Amino acid sequence: MNESTPTETPPDDDQALPLLAPCRDLSPTAPWGWLRRGWADLKAAPAVSLSWGLIMVLISYLISLATWRWGNLGLYLGLVSGFVFVGPWLALTLYSVSLRLERGQPVSLLRCVSDAARAVGNALVFAVILTVVFLVWARAATMVHVFFPVVGEPGWREMLPFLAVGSAVGALFCAIIFAASAFSLPMLIDRKTDTVTAVVTSIHAVLRNKSTMLVWALIIGGCVVLGILTAWLAFAVVLPLLGHATWHAYRETIRPGQWSALELD
Repeated sequence: MNESTPTETPPDDDQALPLLAPCRDLSPTAPWGWLRRGWADLKAAPAVSLSWGLIMVLISYLISLATWRWGNLGLYLGLVSGFVFVGPWLALTLYSVSLRLERGQPVSLLRCVSDAARAVGNALVFAVILTVVFLVWARAATMVHVFFPVVGEPGWREMLPFLAVGSAVGALFCAIIFAASAFSLPMLIDRKTDTVTAVVTSIHAVLRNKSTMLVWALIIGGCVVLGILTAWLAFAVVLPLLGHATWHAYRETIRPGQWSALELD
């Protein structure tokens, strides 16, 4: 049901490690296989996976409540605190479920949280990087509002430049975040590596497989829309599914054999 751990030659401690791990070339249909394997993981460990999903639903409601009460300040504080303090640990916990299933080891919420703790230091560095990108994005969005539209009561014609520029800016920052995060966190819990290596590896793999990763990004976007349309409730299942699928995307794409594997308890 799950992929077996690849057989790899242990790295030589005296050998200098490269800046990034090599990656495989992927078919544009590969994301559907990731989803199938992610669904198999969810069915194999439903208690842990769905508990994780319910936590994400709760966080979504808390951020929505903060935004409703304090406006954009509540949104910024919710997202920033989520990125820095909660997001990395939750993501690593879910990847640990798939990793344990892959290795045939017992799965429990306590064990997976403990696994995440081993890599959370590097993951927090990654989260801070994403937070800086998010804040720059927010500033860029503010500047777009300053310059567009140029009239007090704009019509559709005056709004078109605003929508075009705003969409272009948003797409640029979304692409940056997606490329940096696509494979980096799974690599941090799987291997003894650092944040820079994981992020550079992720960006390289995304750029090398543009069509495949575009399909994957569209699938993720569709799942987010589904969550919004169901008032976040679909996230209880959709987000664990995407998390497990992300693990299998990493496993199929990245070849990290030059870095030692992290041991699990």
